[in-house]
Amino acid sequence: MIMKVKIYNQEGKETETMELPDGVFGLKWNADLVHQVVTGQAANLRRGTAHAKGRSEVRGGGRKPWRQKGTGRARHGSIRSPLWIGGGVTHGPLKEKSYHKKINKKMAKKALFTALSAKARDNEIIILENLKFPEAKTRHAAELFKNLSHADTLENIVKTRTLVALPEKSKDLKQALRNLPRVGMNEARNLNAHEVLQYRYILIPKDVLKVFK
Repeated sequence: MIMKVKIYNQEGKETETMELPDGVFGLKWNADLVHQVVTGQAANLRRGTAHAKGRSEVRGGGRKPWRQKGTGRARHGSIRSPLWIGGGVTHGPLKEKSYHKKINKKMAKKALFTALSAKARDNEIIILENLKFPEAKTRHAAELFKNLSHADTLENIVKTRTLVALPEKSKDLKQALRNLPRVGMNEARNLNAHEVLQYRYILIPKDVLKVFK
């Protein structure tokens, strides 16, 4: 399936149309693959810092509360037993637990291209002629999105989440874009399906398409 898209300049005007590479933007939707990869990538983002102290970690409890026999009360060895208020936690979360899931590189790549293909079919891939600002200032980036909002089908781009695929070594672009609300960014070589599906629009400079190829 050949996918054609419009190319916009930074003034928000359509300059030409082009065919997107079929191997990246022409894949059929594969829900099982995308779900498996995205859930794995989300799990790999978990830091696993939640930790509940067991009875050996909580403070105090070195002395037996009362003698074993003769008091008429139940026998106890420590006030830090899980039975006591302030005691240790039984079967609580441990910081040693790893949520990491192995994701095959070919699966991750195909899931990314599947997500991009779905975006292309929904007209949510925006190709820019180029992406350069005279200065690394937020106002220049804001002006770009304002200009794009005047184009057909892009009137909501300022109000919805947009992910910008950046070229390598794009320090100035990152500095200009980082303070815009609802705008995310990442170098194209580091994109993944989990990140792509969190945004409605994917903004890609024309010269960055070669990274996906």
